Amino acid sequence: MKHRSIRHLLFAFSLGLGIAAERAGATAPAIAPAAGTDTLRVCADPAGLPYSNEKGEGFENRIARLIAKELRATLQYTWWVQRRGFVRNTLDARTCDVVIGAPIGLGMLRATRPYYRSTFAFVTRKESRLESLRSLDDPRLRALTIGVPLAGDDGANPAPVHALGRRGITGVLRGFPLYGELGRNMPAAAEALAKREIDVAILWGPVAGAAAKNSPEPLIVVPLAEETDGALPLAFAIGMAVRKDDKILADRLDAALVKKRVQIAAVLRDAGVPLLPILDPSTETTDAHR
Repeated sequence: MKHRSIRHLLFAFSLGLGIAAERAGATAPAIAPAAGTDTLRVCADPAGLPYSNEKGEGFENRIARLIAKELRATLQYTWWVQRRGFVRNTLDARTCDVVIGAPIGLGMLRATRPYYRSTFAFVTRKESRLESLRSLDDPRLRALTIGVPLAGDDGANPAPVHALGRRGITGVLRGFPLYGELGRNMPAAAEALAKREIDVAILWGPVAGAAAKNSPEPLIVVPLAEETDGALPLAFAIGMAVRKDDKILADRLDAALVKKRVQIAAVLRDAGVPLLPILDPSTETTDAHR
C-alpha cells in the first residue's frame, strides 16, 4: 500500500478526508533548535486548522508545545500539506519524527497511547431547535437538508455519508468540498449552515467543535449516538505516530502524554472537541474497510 496522509489514510473509508492531488510544501523548520538541546521534530500541516498552522494556532500545535516542554526539548516543525505524499515526504524522509494527531491502528506506523477519542457530530443552528438530533435513524433527517463534506470521485467519502446512504437518505444531502478553504476554522458546510442554506451539517468532531467556536451564528454540536454503523466505525481514538522502528521515541511520548493528560484534556475542551471515553487500545481498529 502506498503511503497516504495519516489522517486521510484512516478516513478514506471512515472519516472521509479523501485523497486529493499532492501539493508541494515547505520543509524549513519553524523553530531552530538550540545547540546542545534535545529536539522534538514534528511533521505538521502549515494550513490545517483546527489542527495546526504555521502560526501555532491549532490545538495540535498547543499539544506539541506541552509535550516538548515535558521532554525538555526544542520544538521544530517540518511543514507539509496533509495530502498524498505526506508520510513519504516527512516521516519516511526523516525530516521530522512525530505526527501529533494520528488514528490508532495504522499498521505502517507506530502509535502512542491514545490521548483522545472523538466521533462525528450533528451541527445545527441554536435557533432551529434541532439539538435533540442524535441518531442517524432519526426520521426528521429525511426532511432536512444535510451538509456533508465530500472527498470526490475516489469513493472515500465520510462514514456518515455511507451510513445515510444505507438508510436511503440521499436526496437531501448537499456536498461540500473538503479542501476548499485550507487553514480556516469554518468549513464550507458550517458556513452554509450559518447562512441558513442547509438545516444541519454532519462533521468530524474536532472540525465541528471549531466551527461552533468560530461561527457568527450560534451553533450546537451534538455527537452522533452511533459509534459504529455495522462494520463501519464512526468514532476513533487518536494518538501520536512515529516511524515503526522508533520505539524509544514512542515510549518517551507515552510517558509525556501520561504526565500532561490533564493539560491536554483542557486544550481539547477549549478547542471544542467532542470527547468520548478512551477504550482499551487493543479493542480499537481502523482496518475494517481496508
